[in-house]
Amino acid sequence: MKPRWRAGACLLLCGLLIWFLADAGAVRAAAAEGLALCGRAVIPALFPFMAASTMLVSLGFGEWASPRLSGLMSLYRLPGPAGSALLLGLVGGYPIGARTAAELYKKGLLTVDEAERLLGFCSNSNPVFLLSVLGGGVFGSPRAGVYLWLIHVLSALLTGLFFRGSGKPIGRQRLPRLSPCQASSLPAAFVEGVKSACGSMVYVCGFVLFFYVLASPLAALGGPLGAGLVGFLELFSLTPLLAADRLGFVLASACAGWGGVSILCQTAAVLEGSGLRLRTYITGKALQALLAGGLAAAVSLSLF
Repeated sequence: MKPRWRAGACLLLCGLLIWFLADAGAVRAAAAEGLALCGRAVIPALFPFMAASTMLVSLGFGEWASPRLSGLMSLYRLPGPAGSALLLGLVGGYPIGARTAAELYKKGLLTVDEAERLLGFCSNSNPVFLLSVLGGGVFGSPRAGVYLWLIHVLSALLTGLFFRGSGKPIGRQRLPRLSPCQASSLPAAFVEGVKSACGSMVYVCGFVLFFYVLASPLAALGGPLGAGLVGFLELFSLTPLLAADRLGFVLASACAGWGGVSILCQTAAVLEGSGLRLRTYITGKALQALLAGGLAAAVSLSLF
């Protein structure tokens, strides 16, 4: 980190410490709410998918999926195994897609360019969050949840096309792989999946808890501005601030596409040590947020 950025970061952290000390009661209450949120929603929604995704990759799911998903992934100038990260990311939620992409890269099934382009669109919101928490809980309509999920999937697939230009068409000479994928035994894959998911959940819940506290003053602003700022930071904290109207629907869709700064930090955590950069991921999520918001604005005309 450059000296000027380090100085700025230190000043910002000092300001946070002063706030935490000056308003310790409110900070403690917000932290308790965030911790309850992790136990009630975050861990049940993510842990099983994180463990299962690691087991699948360890057992050679990427190689098994390669010929079956090669047609779809060729649209993005990516090999078939990349489809497993996209599929698991759409089913399991943040940050499982990015985590699977990193695992495929480590296994030698993707080059660094392929893995970074894949990061631009493979990590997505949990369908349970879109269908149940937002659709049923916020908007009181399973139909709204289905539309949010379909918009999210479509915006992710469209975002992937934005990154295909830098890839070579599949079928031409490819860069050499790092190493062939060696499938683990079932017991070894099971142990590795659970152990790895436990470590990842510590990171994920830590980020959710921290950003839940940071978002609490923004939530007090109320209205679309407060909801938008909270959604920019942390996705789960957004739900009680959304109004069940057209604007709330568009805001929910756009923020789900973006994921939040908290998800960005979680993604950085699961990519730690992989050698993959976040630049394409950030660009992809910003583009997906714009697409998801635009599609939601069009769909909302028939919902509200």
